[in-house]
Amino acid sequence: MAEHHGPDGPEPSIAAEVDAAAEALLSVWDSARERATSRLSGSQLRAVIIVEQYDGINLRGLAESMGMILSSASRLCDRLVAAGVLERVPGRADRREISLHLTPVGQTLLAELRRDRRERLAAVLDAMSAGSQQALLRGLREFESAARAETAEDEARSA
Repeated sequence: MAEHHGPDGPEPSIAAEVDAAAEALLSVWDSARERATSRLSGSQLRAVIIVEQYDGINLRGLAESMGMILSSASRLCDRLVAAGVLERVPGRADRREISLHLTPVGQTLLAELRRDRRERLAAVLDAMSAGSQQALLRGLREFESAARAETAEDEARSA
């Protein structure tokens, strides 16, 4: 999108303004994540979120999702199992095929992360007018829809 010019010179593009707002949102999220990552590294937390999203994912699937080699993903899972956050369950048909599942500790960790994140977001949203909150929500919903469509197009082009 082209830059718009105001009376005092060029104004930042909408993309630049959204980028700046996204940084503020990410700082709120990061403060919540820092609490969770005091127990887990960033990559461990990412793995836990992937396992939650794809319950029963195998090690190869996790490695691909994280862009890791299989041995690195295996060591990451070893640490998560030792932390009591993840469990490895041998497959019924093929005992070599391992599925990954969150433990109750892992589920609690993610619930705490999301609760903390939502509390921090609520504090920021409380400083906004009701109209601005609704406008933000409408815009974010439309943004999400457009982003998903863009991602689908990218995947179709690369297939």
